[in-house]
Amino acid sequence: MSTEEFKVSGNDVISTIKRIIAEGNARRIMIKNEAGDTIVEFPLTLGAVGALLAPLLAAVGAVTALVTKCTIVVERRDTPASAPAQEQAQEPPKSVEGIL
Repeated sequence: MSTEEFKVSGNDVISTIKRIIAEGNARRIMIKNEAGDTIVEFPLTLGAVGALLAPLLAAVGAVTALVTKCTIVVERRDTPASAPAQEQAQEPPKSVEGIL
């Protein structure tokens, strides 16, 4: 798992979070104030989309409206490039009865 940090103003928090969610590989998002204290933290699941995110984004918007500058910390899933090849190599051989 890797982390990435974005320093943004309070006005840009929602648009930055929407972009991060659209990328699809974020597991957790934390918002920290200028002092480095976590003010909001929430996990993202694969099924969290649309209507489920609207109340969350509204709450984040309300909290970050009080903050002039903040840091968004994103935990991302690491996806190795060779994962599909490894899965194929581990599949058991298929039956050859119908072929012969």
